[in-house]
Amino acid sequence: MALQPVVKRSVSADVFEQIAAEVLSGERAPGSALPSERQLAEALGVSRPAVREALQRLAAAGLVAVRQGDTTTVLDYRRGAGLEILPRLLIRQGTLDPTVARSILEARLHNGPKVAELAAARAGDREALRHELNRCLDALARETEPVALQRHALAFWDHLVDAADSIVFRLMNNMLRAAYEPALEALAPLMTAEVGNVAGYRAIAEAVLAADPPAATAAARALLEPATTALIAALDAAAATSNTASATSNTAAGATPNTAGATPNTEEPS
Repeated sequence: MALQPVVKRSVSADVFEQIAAEVLSGERAPGSALPSERQLAEALGVSRPAVREALQRLAAAGLVAVRQGDTTTVLDYRRGAGLEILPRLLIRQGTLDPTVARSILEARLHNGPKVAELAAARAGDREALRHELNRCLDALARETEPVALQRHALAFWDHLVDAADSIVFRLMNNMLRAAYEPALEALAPLMTAEVGNVAGYRAIAEAVLAADPPAATAAARALLEPATTALIAALDAAAATSNTASATSNTAAGATPNTAGATPNTEEPS
């Protein structure tokens, strides 16, 4: 097994990660009660303050509802959580989730042309933008390493998001990028055609710098759509294979108990 970098985390962070993984995987269903703070501390071998801090983080992430003196209830993250959980959904136990990756690619295809359109309409200092985009284009033209190529492409889009002058697109881009970056190596073989299409990026840059929103929209879609369609087809095939394997495994092995399998209980205030 290849050695992995050691991640230094607090005890409460480890508790958070364990419970979050169970909530996001569906092991702990929406509406179910977590074990009490005391029971979690005993089951995990940690202090109650560490558990309490982890539960507060889980509540802030929209994964659980904590009520003083009452049970802590698992929430439906699909309705209550934000984009900050995307990285955890995309990479689970070191494996890319093809369904989540598909959703990110769909969002990218939808957002990219609009970002290019807004950048063309709203960019302020176009000479400064020209300088930054040209730097990215030069890097894309020189680079041969697949992951590095993707990083240069991300930098190109980052400048367009800034030029679009939309706080919503900026925050969305931040979280989508945070989710996407851990998967760069896994996606590299599938992204080669897109990130190697320097002419496609150049067409977007020229349209944006010419203040031509329709042309920028069309150029962005022309760049993103072919690779996105191919990627989604590959991910759908991977998801189908994974679902078949999972169904076979579940039939053979049965259900797996939760990590912190203590009995739910009403927590008394401490």
